[in-house]
Amino acid sequence: MSVMQVEVVSNEQQIFSGEASFVVVPTLNGELGIYPRHEPVMSLVRPGALRLTVPDSAEEVLVAVSGGVLEVLPHKITILADVAVRSAEMDAARAEEAKKAAEARISQATDQESLAKAHAALAAAIAELKTLDYIRAHKHK
Repeated sequence: MSVMQVEVVSNEQQIFSGEASFVVVPTLNGELGIYPRHEPVMSLVRPGALRLTVPDSAEEVLVAVSGGVLEVLPHKITILADVAVRSAEMDAARAEEAKKAAEARISQATDQESLAKAHAALAAAIAELKTLDYIRAHKHK
């Protein structure tokens, strides 16, 4: 099985570092499926579920990303995410509350900095909710 090295890093920590045989990244132009030896690509990442097929594992590794930058090289993928959360750490009720709080902060923002922070928080909550939706939709297959 052909594999590539994948690094997923957020502003705060390294989220995933290891080998994968297939990766699906939510980009601004839609989901991008990547196999080893893919042509070099750089793209912006949109909020959603990053899906990794890892050797010797029946389950996909899922990471909610709120945005960021993707770099694809033939044998290495790097995702520099604004915020990233592994699926095991996600909580639907908390994410929904975070979404509502961010929406409220957006409507109450009085300057560009607080508006930008509120939009970033909203993107993170949406990414987590989209990933949880993906997990629910594929759980019974």
